[in-house]
Amino acid sequence: MPLTVLVPGGSGQLGRDLAALASPSVDVVAPGSSELDVTSTGQVLAAVGALADRARENGSSPVVVNAAAYTAVDKAETDEERAFAVNADGPRVLAAACASRRVPLIHVSTDYVFSGDASSPYEPSDELGPRSAYGRTKAAGEDAVLGSGASSWVVRTGWLYGHSGSNFVKTMVRLESSRPELSVVDDQIGGPTWTADLAAGLLELASRVAAGDGPERRILHCTNAGSVTWFGFARAIFSQLGADPSRVKPCTSAEYPQAATRPAYSVLSPASWKEAWLTPLRPWEEALAAYFEAQ
Repeated sequence: MPLTVLVPGGSGQLGRDLAALASPSVDVVAPGSSELDVTSTGQVLAAVGALADRARENGSSPVVVNAAAYTAVDKAETDEERAFAVNADGPRVLAAACASRRVPLIHVSTDYVFSGDASSPYEPSDELGPRSAYGRTKAAGEDAVLGSGASSWVVRTGWLYGHSGSNFVKTMVRLESSRPELSVVDDQIGGPTWTADLAAGLLELASRVAAGDGPERRILHCTNAGSVTWFGFARAIFSQLGADPSRVKPCTSAEYPQAATRPAYSVLSPASWKEAWLTPLRPWEEALAAYFEAQ
């Protein structure tokens, strides 16, 4: 089905991949924050209205995929007001606009809404318990979207990296060329996810939603398959670079203090995605190799 998709946060690493990977039958409008401030009711109403009008003119179905987010996890500890504006108020404004124009909304959220106390992958129905300002504001955004009355879905993901923007993979690449050794925390476990793979999954979901075949479950989890610690992930990155992975040494979170508390365990279960008959994402090791091949 032909789609017209609005992607707030279009200049970010996920937003760029959503625009780049869309098929010819998908018309993507991907404004960055300087073009569309999701906290501005007037701008959002205008953007969603223009989306609906454009879709009608094109004979396509409109969908909003919200990739806009305040993701400076440590900075959010002292700037929670701004983080809340983007991560909670923004989705609320978007959802209200989507409800008024009957446009479906897919909102991207995070593994940081969980406490990290689990020992098995989190399911969408598990209790939330964010331990950081970033996590709290993202949890509030989920509530705003799901309680808005809009036809909406929340997709949680985590440990994102892509070819644009700042991320862990890029940091490790930079440090490999500038340090003989480095220490990386080995007591935080998650699921690294390439934004290109996530974008493909979100576009598949958008097509389903536009066709009126959106999943009954309104919260879904989507990451590359498998899990690893940051230390293990760093060693895998070094291996992809042809560098000696033994140059990466393990350390504890206590040895590497940060302003925001990270979940010790934030692996997301793929069951909800599979149960919705959406294509499962490949293992994170395969995605990482593909990421480097695509450079």
